[in-house]
Amino acid sequence: MSMRHKVAVSVAAMFAVGAGVLMAQGTVGPKDVAFPQGFEKWQMYQQVNRHDTKQYRELYAKPEVVKAVRDGKPAPNGAVLAMAIFAAQVDADGKPTRDAKGNFIKGKPIGVTVMEKRAGWGASVPEAWRNGDWQYAAYTADGKPNEKANANTKPCFECHLPHAKQDFVISFADLSGAARGAAQRPSGPGTVAIAEFLFGPEKVVVKAGQTITWTNVDDSPHQVTVQGETTLRTPVVLKGQSTSLQFNDAGSYGYICGLHPGMKGTIEVTR
Repeated sequence: MSMRHKVAVSVAAMFAVGAGVLMAQGTVGPKDVAFPQGFEKWQMYQQVNRHDTKQYRELYAKPEVVKAVRDGKPAPNGAVLAMAIFAAQVDADGKPTRDAKGNFIKGKPIGVTVMEKRAGWGASVPEAWRNGDWQYAAYTADGKPNEKANANTKPCFECHLPHAKQDFVISFADLSGAARGAAQRPSGPGTVAIAEFLFGPEKVVVKAGQTITWTNVDDSPHQVTVQGETTLRTPVVLKGQSTSLQFNDAGSYGYICGLHPGMKGTIEVTR
């Protein structure tokens, strides 16, 4: 963020100007992330199916940003990534329909989320969940600020935080043109795949004392959170990683993804 200040002749005035700069930096947030007009003409580098919300998403970046990342450079200062969100068309059973390539067929536009990178912007974010110099904002389908979503962007930072090694960009594999990881979907008793924001199978039956293992095959991070009198929460798992929990007491356990609460599953533990 650039600011102009009149030159002060006294040391006290210079300190005041410096304080003013810090104060201004501290106010950076969604209001500073402008709606990316014409982003539909940028390069679409990824498509995403979301079972948990029955949405189809398209990710865009300017060609020069894509080129820089694919040349092995960090996303440049001023980089903007836009994600267009659509409701997926559904069949008579309420399940999303797919095109010939396996992607959900998009229906009504829902909104646009934006992440933008500017030097110094990270200073306004607590260090514990800072994403470098990225900031986030959400817009409605007609380009107006989504005030409800923008009132709390902390979940955006927390979801991207595990991807610090790839500039906090979840879609980095596609943005960089790197070969997509060959994470395999597990199969067999007590195994669950996390794919397209869906636990599969959604219901697992095991005997008391057995262990359930979840393997993430999504680009996005996920976290298994078992709800009940005592909440069990696994570490965040990235693509290709697995996590396990053992259930010793018979009963029915509901669980969600701690990062994407719309993802739900059930565990039946028998004696």
